[in-house]
Amino acid sequence: MESAIDTHLKCPRSLTRRIADDYQPPFPMFVARAGQDMRQVVMGYLGVQYVGEDNKPKALAALRRIVADFALPDGPGEHDLTHHTDAQGYDNLIAVGYWRDQDTYTRWLATPQVQEWWQSDERLSDGLGYFREVVCPRADQFETLYAFTEKLPGVGAIMDGISGEIQEHGYWGSMRDRFPASQTDRMAASGQLEIVEGTPGKTGRVVVKAHDNIALIRSGQDWVDADTQERKLYLDEIEPTLRDGMTFLRDNGQAVGCYSNRYVRYIDANGNFLDKSYNIGHWRSLDLLERWAESHPTHLRIFVTFFRVVTGLQKLRLYHEVSVFDAGNQLYEYINCHAQTGMMRDAVPSQG
Repeated sequence: MESAIDTHLKCPRSLTRRIADDYQPPFPMFVARAGQDMRQVVMGYLGVQYVGEDNKPKALAALRRIVADFALPDGPGEHDLTHHTDAQGYDNLIAVGYWRDQDTYTRWLATPQVQEWWQSDERLSDGLGYFREVVCPRADQFETLYAFTEKLPGVGAIMDGISGEIQEHGYWGSMRDRFPASQTDRMAASGQLEIVEGTPGKTGRVVVKAHDNIALIRSGQDWVDADTQERKLYLDEIEPTLRDGMTFLRDNGQAVGCYSNRYVRYIDANGNFLDKSYNIGHWRSLDLLERWAESHPTHLRIFVTFFRVVTGLQKLRLYHEVSVFDAGNQLYEYINCHAQTGMMRDAVPSQG
């Protein structure tokens, strides 16, 4: 059995794990592996916001423009497209791109075709909202977990392979124990979200300055290849419980430390739904995410349901990735989005 922390990321521990060295997990799980050349990845959530079916064609055209730019030199090594409706009734389309290193992303971003489109005054006047939420964790600042070993989604798709069975899962605290940084760092949050440009709720651009150790979780479900019985199990038992938890965080997350929660469905470039989904959750800190996961009834129901069915799953693919970030390795920019979008809801005007 392997450790979730790869050999080249191990160091002498000053902080202990929650398990004994002879712990045996209840079922197999795996993590993505990458070589030592992967030092810092980029996760870019590039969104288009609209309200009303009349604006859907224009929003989809904007999404396709973003995807077309992904095909330029230095574009992401992996991307997917999603849709969700937020608590305010706005539709949101997101193109999510993953880059293997920050220099490649920086070159892509500086491409005139990309830079000019995002900076154009047309983004302020075309009747749509746009946002960019870009985060760059170091190799020791993210962890992954998969119930399968092939065709990894998300950040796993830009990594080099998959582990054998790993030890750190199946218990409260295992998420933290899979972080290489957890060997020496409690990854505590400090500071607050600050608005450093613009005014939420008014037209124009708003930039939110981040603080250290914001946590981001992407927790995914893929029932594309599930047979009739497994599909029914997911759609009738797992998904309703999951949706209840995600809706709670969307509507009430502020009280428990969740800055933003989006339960999204994969789409194709024409907006058609695919049989895959995931949650995108930004949290003030990893410990607040852990506290909710370990104690809140909405997540306990998800956890109990998963443990009850996991050993019988054959084609249903479940996974997650969790990251934390230094303040300077995050960008949150919103253009003509409503004031509750993303990180704007909990940001305060800058005092600087």
